[in-house]
Amino acid sequence: MVLEAQVIEVLQNCFDPEIPVNIYDLGLIYEIKVEPAGKVEIKMTLTAPNCPVAGTLPGEVESRVQAVPGVTDVNVELVWDPPWCTDRMSEAARLELGLM
Repeated sequence: MVLEAQVIEVLQNCFDPEIPVNIYDLGLIYEIKVEPAGKVEIKMTLTAPNCPVAGTLPGEVESRVQAVPGVTDVNVELVWDPPWCTDRMSEAARLELGLM
């Protein structure tokens, strides 16, 4: 659980350049699995399939998570189902964007 918390902390410092909210609170991270040996599997999405960062953001997530001490391998899978919607955002993200 400690390693998962560190991975989440890293994701909370990763931002979609078009939205001033981190990708974790934005709800772009659908699943995080951390194996005891340090392998991390992440399922994530983007706000839209034609998002300008589609080619770079998953790679950025991978490299940031790979830098966490104790992580031995990272696999980031970009998924589109279910589609992202504002319901996935944290309350803090909604407040930040004026949606509450």
